[in-house]
Amino acid sequence: MSFDAWLTLMVVAGAFVALAWNWAPPDLVFVTATVVLAAAGVITTDEAFAGFSNSGMLTVAALFIVVAGLRETGVLDHIGHHVLGKAKTERAAICRLGVVVMPMSAFLNNTPIVAMFLPVVIDWCRRHRVSPSKLLIPLSFLTILGGTCTLIGTSTNLVVNGLMVQNGLDSMSLFEIAKAGIPYSIVGFIYLLTVGRRLLPDRKELIEQLGETQREYLAEMVVRPGCRLAGCSVASAGLRQLPGLFLIRIERGDMSIGPVGPEQQILSEDRLVFTGVVSGIIELEKIPGLEPVTHADEQSVDNPPKQRQLVEAVISPSCPLIGNTIREADFRTVYGAAVVAVHRAGKRVAKKIGDIRLEAGDTLLMETGPHFIRAYRHDPAFYLVSDVADWRPIRRERAKISFVIFAILLLLMTTGQLPILLACALAAVAMIGSGCISTGEARRSIEWQVLITIAASFGLGAALKNSGLATALATTLVDTTAVWGPIAALALFYLLGSVLTELITNNAVAVLLFPFCLETARLYDVRPEPFLVALILSASASFVTPIGYQTNLMVYGPGGYRFLDFMKVGLPLNLILWLIAIPLIPAIWPF
Repeated sequence: MSFDAWLTLMVVAGAFVALAWNWAPPDLVFVTATVVLAAAGVITTDEAFAGFSNSGMLTVAALFIVVAGLRETGVLDHIGHHVLGKAKTERAAICRLGVVVMPMSAFLNNTPIVAMFLPVVIDWCRRHRVSPSKLLIPLSFLTILGGTCTLIGTSTNLVVNGLMVQNGLDSMSLFEIAKAGIPYSIVGFIYLLTVGRRLLPDRKELIEQLGETQREYLAEMVVRPGCRLAGCSVASAGLRQLPGLFLIRIERGDMSIGPVGPEQQILSEDRLVFTGVVSGIIELEKIPGLEPVTHADEQSVDNPPKQRQLVEAVISPSCPLIGNTIREADFRTVYGAAVVAVHRAGKRVAKKIGDIRLEAGDTLLMETGPHFIRAYRHDPAFYLVSDVADWRPIRRERAKISFVIFAILLLLMTTGQLPILLACALAAVAMIGSGCISTGEARRSIEWQVLITIAASFGLGAALKNSGLATALATTLVDTTAVWGPIAALALFYLLGSVLTELITNNAVAVLLFPFCLETARLYDVRPEPFLVALILSASASFVTPIGYQTNLMVYGPGGYRFLDFMKVGLPLNLILWLIAIPLIPAIWPF
């Protein structure tokens, strides 16, 4: 091999070790490696930074905004909280997750899907006394499987497709990968319902942790006309199994109904009094037409919904409002805030919110304007003024618009009327222009580390090709498998991709192995498509470790998993999918 080939091998090996041992963030590792190779003359400056204009990388960026628009308008939340429905067993819950999560992840980025379903699954586990360790690995694996069913299912698919176009190959259609991805996903789904479900750990201690005491508030909500709860019984409205919340009583005019039975009917303009944790109150606010009493009584003209934030603050002994009721204190006039709920030393305050007389040490949950924290963080009237990070005002009035934009995007990509990048860019612009998501939220929704990693890794791919390293290693592979032909090389490529994706990022594996796929196909004098499809599937098949795929890391802590739990469940799944992929791929994409 030439000096350039040896240098490239050392740089790539160093990058691999840095990623495997977590010495530096992936984006920094790949940018550094690319810059070093460009400085050494292995690649040109244009080749080093060509990835920043690659259509696959830019498509991923646009899709981050599209998915954020669906999240900000409540579309994803609405879907998420209707998925588990009336499932009573963990098997039924996995089945429901698979039926919904896999199709969703075929069209949406996996990360926000897992982020959306994580609290939903944990809430279901809390209600049914099931350990989250029985459901969270299946949640992650199902999103990974669903992502193999369409071109936009994962960023890996888009990156490989962008490289194909860049190297003069035909672009894949939206559903081309589904020919292998759908049977691949079905087999994985059946495995998780049967063998995999029995291999999942049962962390009994997590059930107790779900019931740990948290700061409980008293909150009062009003049922506005048109709310879906109006006319329903308490049980049919789903208010008997609210996670972290308990319906104490119903205020109806001058009448107080309590304790509240499951068959009690809810009417329009009823005031529902709950006690519960902050996360539960946040979930209540997501129900259209169910509003905190402060909203119903008077709307703040100074703080429109898009600028509101949820803030917790503790009343200090020097607060001038101590001794006054919340109604008398007139928080909206004095502080530009509306008290949503009250916590007092773990005791239930048996009064309406407006009639609670403030005491030192009371914790108030308030909806405020955007500058409340900055203005009152050091005010002697309050201790510990902080925002509630998980809360955001939902733009429900834009939900239909965001759904229509997404439906049009799918139609454009399915029919091929516009290039995929242009269709996704138009959808992202439409989400911002129609008010489904603000410009600031759109910027924040983009995972810049992922994009920089993808873009910088293209430089390494160019170095593997220019230096001759890809040719040298591919020649060795071909010589080794010559007796069995390209099918053996395909099997080795898939296996190599599966191993590497457990240690470094899936997108990096796709870019690094892409030149080897092309060179192996050239040496065998066969079409490269079978090798590229194997690369797409293997790079996404990260089931054996929690570090190989972001969704695995997301469920690792909440599920109380140990490192070997993923190997125990994921290794058989990887082997099964490998055995299926090797005969399936060349049958669909012949050599």
